[in-house]
Amino acid sequence: MHPGARLRALCDRGVVMIPGAFNALVARAVRAAGFDACYISGGATANVAGYPDIGLITLTEMCRTIREIADACGLPVVVDADTGYGEIECCVRTVVEYSRAGAAALHLEDQVFPKRCGHLDGKELVPTDAMVEKIRAMAAHRSDPSFVIIARTDARHVSGFDDAVARADAYRRAGADAIFPEGLESEQEFERFAKASPGLLLANMTEFGKTPDITADRFGELGYRLVIYPLSMMRVAMGEVVRGLRTLRRDGSVRSLLERMQSRAELYELLGYKPGEAWHFSER
Repeated sequence: MHPGARLRALCDRGVVMIPGAFNALVARAVRAAGFDACYISGGATANVAGYPDIGLITLTEMCRTIREIADACGLPVVVDADTGYGEIECCVRTVVEYSRAGAAALHLEDQVFPKRCGHLDGKELVPTDAMVEKIRAMAAHRSDPSFVIIARTDARHVSGFDDAVARADAYRRAGADAIFPEGLESEQEFERFAKASPGLLLANMTEFGKTPDITADRFGELGYRLVIYPLSMMRVAMGEVVRGLRTLRRDGSVRSLLERMQSRAELYELLGYKPGEAWHFSER
């Protein structure tokens, strides 16, 4: 079954929680924790490469990340495609290459390049017609109709809530399977959007942004089936890295951190590796 078909089947059953994985090892941990799908954030991919989230990661770099993560976890993978890496021809190549790399779905946003994090101010939008043309071309050129195309609109904080709804409707008509309204600020806004633009919807539960903390179950009640957590695990990990480095610098040892570390045995278990026994690629 195509991973997009598996993702659609999950949505039919209820809310799908989709934690972000910023490398293949984290993706294995996502699967081991019992999640049914994982997410690849363009921002996280850029951050771990040392870049801010302004669209500097290339299609080739992103596809390598998709292959590693999809192979490692075997779960349906939803992937950030930013603005499609260019105009229509580039967007067509994106949907083809993402599918070949093993993605189940992508989301494309209607910002002007260079894009900004969806929870920052000062964004600019492309005209609705330009985004519609991209979506229509991507829908027509996906190699499998099960591949899920998600259209993200950042209009809420640029041209207003009503324009976000109007754009969502236009994007659905162009062939988008789901809509991702970015930067909504309350449960009431999420509910209002779901009623104004019925259909498959994705919610972005990111920290330190415009959206308050809302549980997955509550998102389900509000009308959302896909809930991504793009940077949560990266933020947890980097918080520990920074604190750990401070401790090492201060104490000259990491002895006090041992209880918070993943042990060697736990790492090997996550990798499916037993020392002294042959490890095969299929173990991924």
